[in-house]
Amino acid sequence: MSEVRFLTVAEVATVLRVSKMTVYRLLHSGELPAIRVGRSFRVPEPAVHDYMREFHDHPH
Repeated sequence: MSEVRFLTVAEVATVLRVSKMTVYRLLHSGELPAIRVGRSFRVPEPAVHDYMREFHDHPH
C-alpha cells in the first residue's frame, strides 16, 4: 500500500482548476474530505481524483 499524499487547498484548487474559495466550499459542504492540520486543511489525493471522476460523470 503506497503512502497517500495530502494536498493543500492551493494544490487542490490547481488540480480541479477552481479557486481556493471553491475548494473551501467543497470542504465545508462535505463534498471533499479533509483533515485539519493546525489552521489549515489537507485533502487526501485519492479523494480529489474521486471527486473529479464524480464531477465528470455527473456534472452538477
